[in-house]
Amino acid sequence: MSHPDTYHRTQPISPLEPHHFWQTIDPAGTHDAAPDGFTDSYPTSFPDGRQLLLPLRVLPGDGTQAVASLIINQASFAVEDALSQAMTGLIAPLDPEVIVGVPTLGLPLANNVARRLGHPRMVALGTSRKFWYVDALSAPMSSITSPTHQKTIFLDPRSLPLLADKRVAVVDDVISSGTSMVAVLTLLAQAGITPAAVVVAMLQGTRWHAPLAAHRNKILAPIASPRFTRTPTGRWLPD
Repeated sequence: MSHPDTYHRTQPISPLEPHHFWQTIDPAGTHDAAPDGFTDSYPTSFPDGRQLLLPLRVLPGDGTQAVASLIINQASFAVEDALSQAMTGLIAPLDPEVIVGVPTLGLPLANNVARRLGHPRMVALGTSRKFWYVDALSAPMSSITSPTHQKTIFLDPRSLPLLADKRVAVVDDVISSGTSMVAVLTLLAQAGITPAAVVVAMLQGTRWHAPLAAHRNKILAPIASPRFTRTPTGRWLPD
């Protein structure tokens, strides 16, 4: 079964060309394996075999490395719901009492997961400083999608009573290099909070293993994707 944006295309997708990535969850087997490499997309799979087609994005540098990209605020509600449902299933056995959402793209997932758990609200971290924020509840943060844009992540001091002595789960969209999640966990540690779990929509590659080694047994995700290296033929093979 074909898809209008599968890796069977012979020409790369234009940056300005509309696409259908992140809009549907496809049945198992919709997208075939590509042993010779992928062109512009990669199908990641849910544990039950359903597939989500992701675009390949070339990373800054020499053009030889790429990742499969998930931009949840460009996804259909059906895809967001499918991912959130799967994420909720992973952490529900831990009975979290509070969900902490990581900006920016982790926030819609955190809202969705918290609602599915029956929570009345979630606690959102922020990257926009309010005048009542304090340096003691902040940490520097960068990400693979914004490697040259250093941000600061904050915990609103007024949120501390919501988290004190509670079983906390952190929700984000993707873990790739691990630097953003290290910043989040550093920030929470400064507030005396040790999350019971971290659940993300997708794990991207394995470079996050080293910086998050102390937390790997707490990190959960319903889908995963590798990193990719460009072949001499111009296709992309998983690392």
